[in-house]
Amino acid sequence: MLPMKKNSYIIAFCTLVLFTGCSPFRKLGKKDNFTESISAKKSTSSGKREFISGIEITPGGMAVTENDTKVIIAKESENTVASNVPVNPVFRSVGIGIENASILQLKYAIITDATVEKLTNIPLLELIDKWWGTKYCLGGLTEECIDCSAFTQLILREVYQINLPRTAQEQFTQVEKTELEDIREGDLVFFNTISKEISHVGIYLLNNKFVHAATSGGVMISDLNDTYWQPKYRGAGRGIK
Repeated sequence: MLPMKKNSYIIAFCTLVLFTGCSPFRKLGKKDNFTESISAKKSTSSGKREFISGIEITPGGMAVTENDTKVIIAKESENTVASNVPVNPVFRSVGIGIENASILQLKYAIITDATVEKLTNIPLLELIDKWWGTKYCLGGLTEECIDCSAFTQLILREVYQINLPRTAQEQFTQVEKTELEDIREGDLVFFNTISKEISHVGIYLLNNKFVHAATSGGVMISDLNDTYWQPKYRGAGRGIK
């Protein structure tokens, strides 16, 4: 009887060791690595999403790459809850609505740092985009190259039906002078870059931005507050129909 009882104790002890070593009998309060990794992934899936080059967007926002102005729009789902994250004013639209804005409006909203509802002059944007990057050449008036006064002459004629003389100095003499605080889209801005006379002209857009044919980069948009242009600014004027 004694050996038999001893064997029973040995079997009971082995069984206890075996079961306490299995995972179902481990402490239930401890998470394994897999569960922790899933939790980590869930915690990073909400909020802002980071894109290439550190550009971030929130649901319903957009981002534009510096190289090709490609627009990325992330639409909100029906279940998305609006957050308190500040939205770039460029992406906020009241009148038009970003979902109804054209790629052209979005592109120039970025360039001019404006909201899309302010960019309603589509013929102007289309013409600027057509000539964008065209080289500068003195006396030029083709899509191969153009000078500043020929560009302003062309834009005001085709968009505003205003006829201007050919040179920047002549345009300055003809226009109705306008104070900077009263300036509006389509007004001309004049500069003295090489002599005492007016030697450069551009077309005002908004937010101190103007479009012009520059000797350095061709047709482009610049800022009146730029350290190059500000000291050379000589006034603004409105073309007369």
